[in-house]
Amino acid sequence: MANTQIAAARSGTITEEMERVAERENRDPEFVRKQVADGQAVIPANRNHDALDAMIIGREFATKVNANIGNSETTSDLETELEKLHTAVHYGADTVMDLGTGSDLDEIREAHIEHSPVPIGTVPLYEAVKQAGSPEAITTELLLEIIEKQAEQGVDYMTIHAGILAEHLPLTNGRKTGIVSRGGSIMAKWMEEHGEQNPLFQVFDDICEIFAEHDVTFSLGDSLRPGCLADACDEAQYAELDTLGELTRRAWEYDVQVMVEGPGHVPMHRVAENVERQQEVCDGAPFYVLGPLVTDVAPGYDHITSAIGAAIAAQSGASMLCYVTPKEHLGLPDEEDVRDGLAAYRIAAHAGDVANERPGARDWDDALSEARYEFDWREQFRLALDPDRAREYHDQTLPGDNYKEARFCSMCGVEFCSMRIDQDARASENSPRPAETDQSQTEAMARLETETDLESSPAAEVNRPPVGTHDSDDLPPIDEWAEQPIDSTGDD
Repeated sequence: MANTQIAAARSGTITEEMERVAERENRDPEFVRKQVADGQAVIPANRNHDALDAMIIGREFATKVNANIGNSETTSDLETELEKLHTAVHYGADTVMDLGTGSDLDEIREAHIEHSPVPIGTVPLYEAVKQAGSPEAITTELLLEIIEKQAEQGVDYMTIHAGILAEHLPLTNGRKTGIVSRGGSIMAKWMEEHGEQNPLFQVFDDICEIFAEHDVTFSLGDSLRPGCLADACDEAQYAELDTLGELTRRAWEYDVQVMVEGPGHVPMHRVAENVERQQEVCDGAPFYVLGPLVTDVAPGYDHITSAIGAAIAAQSGASMLCYVTPKEHLGLPDEEDVRDGLAAYRIAAHAGDVANERPGARDWDDALSEARYEFDWREQFRLALDPDRAREYHDQTLPGDNYKEARFCSMCGVEFCSMRIDQDARASENSPRPAETDQSQTEAMARLETETDLESSPAAEVNRPPVGTHDSDDLPPIDEWAEQPIDSTGDD
């Protein structure tokens, strides 16, 4: 039997990783075990990833957020990539995917695994194309070689584009944007050139054996996800989803954990449909969605267009949200883009957890609201999703320390601050409101004395401040991670 999290769970064993997850989620370890055993949740935890602080992805747990980072042919620098990793973890990424396609991929990947407290994901097909020189030059032997190498390095989960089949390709002919998945387009090109079935589909059982050996989690790629609203929910997308359901069950037979990737660009009114359909077709395996973007008209603001869809997806049962940055469709994100994308997606994930009434999820909101009403500016900053940004915006107009005690902000000023006016009215105990009728008067407004205790909240760690709760105490500071930055570009 495979020595994986799902194998252990099925045998009745609660692993150290399950214990840690239960602590972070404020759930019973036995509940965690059962969710993993049933395939309803995954704990991506490659046995070779020593720095990992275990986490869980599943619809019965707090919604998680993934951040994509990675170099390209025009940018290849180890120091920059480690700074992106540091930024992603600091601002609350629960997992990080290294989608690098430039130089020094092995060195960068190994550095990420060595230093990352969060699970690291990859798309091995990208490295296969780089080594082969073109999509059509890829061989099944090369694919398996790269997958096994990355598993041995300690990659926790891999996107495997095995669901796009030769018979699906004609279904894309009526689309506006064709195949927008990198992996999907590579596999489609290979099948068109060779006239054969998807090689990743053909060797899927071999991949399962590699994953079982190292406890790598499948992230089954949505190669035919829609790249615009017009292509959403079409025959091609749903045909591939049916195949992903079959592959999910095949992986479970090997005691390998599975999550399934989803769209993409989807109109708001069809987001829930996508989640519900995936949950049915894939027997409840965790759904990991990119966005979805709910409109196509906002280049430069797609962290917003996608966070709207992400919040709806989280409310509908999606387990993890893949962030989108303001640079989507425009360029490679830098550190500030990573920060903005994660802020948008932490908001979406938290909003979904509040909507789903996860235990204690709203306590964070209540605590900040109370601090806001009391004009406790320092506590507001401490509780903020991004404390530095909140403090920066406040100090742009009211920078002095004396304004940290002020009962107003610069938006309304002293005279028109509604909360100050309300507080003053409630403080006037002998000033009842005017008579509503000749017979009675309303009572004076009572003082508000509520206080939320976040220390005793049942909320999961990701639904409490501060963000970035993965245990990284034993990791070196970032300035020690990259003593010899790489400054090359282009192919090896």
